[in-house]
Amino acid sequence: MPDSKGFRFKSRRLLTKPTGSRQGPNPEIYLQEFQPGDRVAIKINPSVHKGAPHRRYHGKIGEVLGRRGRAYVVRVRLGEKLKTLTILPDHLVRWSA
Repeated sequence: MPDSKGFRFKSRRLLTKPTGSRQGPNPEIYLQEFQPGDRVAIKINPSVHKGAPHRRYHGKIGEVLGRRGRAYVVRVRLGEKLKTLTILPDHLVRWSA
C-alpha cells in the first residue's frame, strides 16, 4: 500500500502543542487587527486546522497585503520567490524587530 503524503505529512513534532497546554484558540486572537504593511510571523496553531498554511511556512516572516473575508493575505519570501498566502488570524503573530 502506498504511503500517505498529505498536507500535514512529516509534521508530528512541528504541529503539536506542549504537554499540559492542550486548549483551543484564545478569543483575543480574533480581536487582533493587522493593517496592510504590518510584519507578521507565521506560527501555525495546531488546534485549528482551517486556514493554516503549509508547514514549510511555519516560522517565516511576512507582510500583510490586505484582508480576504476574515483572513489576511500575506506575502512571504521563500528562497528567491515571493509567495502570497491567505491565512486566518489564528496562525499569525505580530512581529517587530
